Amino acid sequence: MKRLQKEEVERMIERGEWSGLRRMLAEWPFPEVAELLLEQEKPKRVLLFRALPRPLAAEVFSYLETETQNALLKELTDEETRRLLADLDPDDRTELLGELPGQATQKLLNLLSAEDLREARQLLGYPEGSVGRLMTPDYVAVRPHWTVGEALEHIRRFGADRETINWIYVVDDSWRLLDALSLRAFIVADPRQRVEEIMDYRFVSVSAHDGREEAVRTIQRHDLEAVPVVDSEGVLVGIVTVDDVLDVAEEEATEDFHLYAAVRPLDMSYRESGVWSLFRKRVPWLIALVGVGLVSSGVIAAFEETLEAAIALAFFIPLLIDSGGNTGSQSATLMVRAIATGDLRLGQWGRAISKELAVGISLGAALGLATALLGIFRGGVEIGLIVGLTMIAIVLVANLIGAALPFALSRLGLDPAVASAPLITTVVDATGLIIYFTIATLVLGAI
Repeated sequence: MKRLQKEEVERMIERGEWSGLRRMLAEWPFPEVAELLLEQEKPKRVLLFRALPRPLAAEVFSYLETETQNALLKELTDEETRRLLADLDPDDRTELLGELPGQATQKLLNLLSAEDLREARQLLGYPEGSVGRLMTPDYVAVRPHWTVGEALEHIRRFGADRETINWIYVVDDSWRLLDALSLRAFIVADPRQRVEEIMDYRFVSVSAHDGREEAVRTIQRHDLEAVPVVDSEGVLVGIVTVDDVLDVAEEEATEDFHLYAAVRPLDMSYRESGVWSLFRKRVPWLIALVGVGLVSSGVIAAFEETLEAAIALAFFIPLLIDSGGNTGSQSATLMVRAIATGDLRLGQWGRAISKELAVGISLGAALGLATALLGIFRGGVEIGLIVGLTMIAIVLVANLIGAALPFALSRLGLDPAVASAPLITTVVDATGLIIYFTIATLVLGAI
């Protein structure tokens, strides 16, 4: 059915039946309309966007990537852009203005109404990546001395165009946040009761200057639909809703995935990224890792005599090095995820390293025994002893490197996801070769 509808939409676009198209798309969910828009060539994309009803156009626009938004804005007239900006939610408008080039941002600011301009400048005044940039000032607040009936009347009057009315915020005359109550609390209460009589003063909030990740953690931890945002004096300045938090969580997860694969985070979706953009995001790390990989070549050259004395040692190099890289990547993945979710704090690094030390010894012993038996079979007792001891040492060291590197990077103020699998593998390669040939030299020399 959906495919048939899309084919009908394509035909209507070709025939220029914009009024019929407007009526049809008004019944579609806005994510599907956005997907349809992205599938169109640039000229048709603009025409299709212009055909959308105003409320739907704003929803679809907020769903698009920044690059696509910017391209659309260049094609719209000033009046069309003014209407679009007015229809956007304040948080979506702030995100757009914060990501566009400075000249484009200033042009759009000039198109805003006086009230929207004042609101946009306030939100843009917060640091990039802060809760203040993410929040919306569209919420409902009531006074503690009002009756429940007065509060409900206020909610009916002003709640229609607010981001959410599932939570109602109680503020004093200075607009300091006193409580956050669910709408249910007002509905089931006696209309003659005062709001302060149903308050329990049990609420959570975040600071406007906190990082966006703090809003994500707070909403996840307390299972909220929205969290109030306050300034340094406790004044309520906005709210962050769960839909905004989901977007942030997705962005952070995507960035971590990219970093962990040694790819600089993309500025837009993969679908909209060009070949040159993907090349630029990937090549710096690969070049850097090639440089680090040269250390491994140098280690092999330095122990050339040892390798010539027992050529069977060469057979086990890939096995040992790959095992170390895999072990380090496993450990780093567990640490990065635990730090990202708050399961581990930086102050708990000692406990984590101690646990991974025990795990590394256990893994090394198990793999070392299996490798020693293989070494005896392929090269005799001496080779079996060398590869067995090496496997134990490499697995132990790799596990500790993988566990410690994310904490070290966090201490330096870097994203722990930079402890990427390719980086761990490359570092462990060089370290493992040094361990292997050192043990081989000592064992063969003793024999």
